[in-house]
Formats: sequence, C-alpha cells, structure tokens
Amino acid sequence: MIDYSKYITTPAIPEASSMIETFRAIGYSIEAAVADIVDNSISAGAKKIWINFELKGSATWLSVKDDGTGMDNEELIQAMRPGSKNPLEDRGSKDLGRFGLGLKTASFSQCRKLTVISKKEDETSVFWTWDLDFVNQTGKWDLIKYMPEGGFENDIKDIKSGTIVIWNDIDRLVKDFKIDDDKEKDKFLSIMLLVKKHMAMVFHRFIENGKIKIFFQDRPVEAWNPFLTNETATQCFPEEPLCNGKVVVKGFVLPHKSKISEDKYKEAEGSKGWNGQQGFYIYRNDRMLLAGDWLGMYRKEEHYKLARIEINLPNSLDSEWQIDIKKSIARPPFILKDQLKAYAGKVRAQAVEVYRHRGKNVKPYPGQKFVPLWIDHKRGDKWFYKINRDHPLIEEIKQSAAEKPEKAIETLLRFIEETIPVKSIYIKESEEPEAQGKPFEGSQHDEIQTKMKILFDLLIKQGKTKAEAKLFIINHEPFNLYPEYLETLIENNGTI
Repeated sequence: MIDYSKYITTPAIPEASSMIETFRAIGYSIEAAVADIVDNSISAGAKKIWINFELKGSATWLSVKDDGTGMDNEELIQAMRPGSKNPLEDRGSKDLGRFGLGLKTASFSQCRKLTVISKKEDETSVFWTWDLDFVNQTGKWDLIKYMPEGGFENDIKDIKSGTIVIWNDIDRLVKDFKIDDDKEKDKFLSIMLLVKKHMAMVFHRFIENGKIKIFFQDRPVEAWNPFLTNETATQCFPEEPLCNGKVVVKGFVLPHKSKISEDKYKEAEGSKGWNGQQGFYIYRNDRMLLAGDWLGMYRKEEHYKLARIEINLPNSLDSEWQIDIKKSIARPPFILKDQLKAYAGKVRAQAVEVYRHRGKNVKPYPGQKFVPLWIDHKRGDKWFYKINRDHPLIEEIKQSAAEKPEKAIETLLRFIEETIPVKSIYIKESEEPEAQGKPFEGSQHDEIQTKMKILFDLLIKQGKTKAEAKLFIINHEPFNLYPEYLETLIENNGTI
C-alpha cells in the first residue's frame, strides 16, 4: 500500500468547457439519448412518462416528464453533477443506471441547455440548468437558476411528485431549422417517429407488464415485442440458463410471411427491416440494451431473418458484458461465446427450414414418410441438386410416356420449372459459394459427349457447316461449359 502522505500533490481539475464538449462527443443517437432519460424516470419509480416537444424552428424544445419520487434541492444538484455515481458501487437490482452520467451526457449530446425541474411530494419544486454557453464563458462547473419558457413551472404542479427534463438549444438537430421549411419539418418529425418506435421497443416489457405507461405527444406508446409471442406460428425454443443461471437465453423463430397478416408482417420488421432485426436481443433488468445483432458470431443473411434470440442479464454483470455509457453496446464474456453460438446455431437452423419451406410443415405426418421431389447431395466436395427418381410422380410420368410422350415430357418439364429449390440453392450459395458444383462436375462426361455428337451430326445433316454447327452448340447449355469436347468433334469430322 502506498503511503500517499509522503508525496506532494496539486489539483488537476478538468477544464469545464473542454470536458463538457468531450461529453457531447460520446456518440448518442437522439433515440438512445431520450431512452437514457426515461431510464432515470423508471429508476425513480415513475408509473407514467410523457415525452413531448414543440416545433419552433431553432427554438424547438423536447421534454421528458415523469411522476416518480422527485428530488429536493440537494438531490437535484447531486443528480446534475457529472459522475454522480461510481459504477463500481453496489446498486439496487432494478437500477437501470451505472455511471451517473446518463442524464448529463445524453442531454449534452443533443442540446446546449439542460433544465431539470423536480418536486417531492408535499414540497415545492426546484430547478437548475446547465447552460453550456455559460460554462464556456466562465470556465466553471456552475449551474444557473434559469427556467426556460414553455409553462413548465405549471406542468410540475399537475403531479404530486416527479421530474421534468427539458432540452433547449437542440443544436445537433435544429440549429438552423426554420419553422416554415416543410422539408426540415418533415425530417424532424420522421426523427421523432424513430424516437417513438425506439421507446416502444426498448421498454416494451415495462409497457406490456403494466409497470409504466409512456406517452408521446400525449398519446400512449404501444409496446413493440420483437418476438411475436402472440402469434401461434412463432416457434419458441427452451430457455437455457448460463453463468450459473445469471444469464438466461431464449430463442424464437418467427412465422413465415405466409403465416401472418400483412399488417403484422410489416409491424414486425421494426425500424431496421427483417434482415436488420435478426440476431440477439440483450436485456438488462427488462430494459433492452441491444437489438438485432449477432455479436460478431455470424453475418446477417436473408435466410436467417426469422431468427431472434433474447439474452437476459442482471445489472451485476455490466462490467463483464462491457455495457457502455449509452447502454447501446454489449459484448459477451469470452467464456460464454461458444455456448451462445451453439444455441444460436440451433435457432438459425430451424429459421432456415421455415424460410426454405415458406412456413409449411416439412415434418412427416404419423405413419408417413416425407418424399421431396428434389434432393441435394454432394459429389466430392461440391453440392448438386437432382430429381428424386423414386418420387411417385416420376413413375407416373414414365408410364404415361408410352402413350403420350409429348404430354409426359411437358408435364415433367413443368414440375421441374415449378419446384426448382431456389431458396435451398440460394442458402447454400451464400454460405458456401465455392462449394456449388457446375453441371456434370465430378462425374463422367460420356453423356455430354454422346449428346453433343448426336446434336452435331443432326445439324450437319440439316445442311449446316461444321463452323455453324459448332457455333450453335457452343451457345447452348450445358455444352457451353465443355468446349473442349466440341473441338474433338470438329477434328474427327463429326465422330468421336
């Protein structure tokens, strides 16, 4: 242990304006910033949370109001202090914060004036403001007693207790915004819609369980559950406890588009689309931290878009999972990666089956054997697809060919056209592009040479020259892949 009393010390207080500008550069999106404010409301025991804004050009403001326990003057000043919590301290199991920076960094990332008004039950309200322009002028870590316009002092009177967080000078979003600019107005409103959708997703468990109600412009926000648990066609996997039960994983394979309504399908694609929403969803204390991410284990691909997996964590594992200040990044401990990847592999495999077969039941019915028309198989290290010769349809076509050969051939070609396993081919092509075989690759080419000779001789009999016959054949599949055999035909005057 170092005896610090032996050493000379000197203050090294961070320069206020530089440090606050550093806070602004942490990288919050506006939806993540608003969610961080809502976290504080939930931690304060709020049952109702109102997110409102007023469109006033560059003077546009946004507020988050709650009916939580509220704060007195000293508590408010402490809450406004950057780094008001030590992330290493023990916290309540339901606490959604960690660093004591969320209110400040989230707000500073979006605005230059942060005002907080708060009131405890049976007490008068108190308020303080961080004004970054004032900090820049004075170089001091000083709050100011400033109340912005908008009637907020009356809003706090409408609740027994609670807090209102107000953003003014939202320079990152509306610095040069003119109120009569319809294009800018539409852009702002689309961003606000994104904020609303983010609240519906991040806090969907709280909303579904009735723990909180969130209002956006005074209208209730409906929960967006990424797992479609109310749809009968959703396939749920068993929960798997990890890390001595502290971490719980549960997988879902969502229904194929053909199994749900068009409205539900559109709703379920979320803000990132079906492909973007696949992957892990990490929750800490029921609050979603990360949505639709394979955590570096897999790529996002079309045929896995129905796979979504929830991971549930307690806040005691924040450090091990590297939860960041914005609560938008999480990285599993190395020791869990193999287990998570193995579990995800099972969910993804089932998701591929649902995708490939358009949601149909491909399992055999009791006492019956499922018989596919196409079979995928390997020759050497390459994948190929062939018609199942044992399929009863093929046998029926063989029998009908004796009487009506043209109709039998047409029937066969029609079924081949209609049943080509496009999705299976696409899946294997995207997963193993180098393992897709060319026609007749890895097999004897006698059939190709024989058919090429027959066609060549037929063309010569029809009066074509050798050069014309060669040109004709070389432009038809699959002969175009084997020009060396055609050269042999020419050299041998049409014989092999």
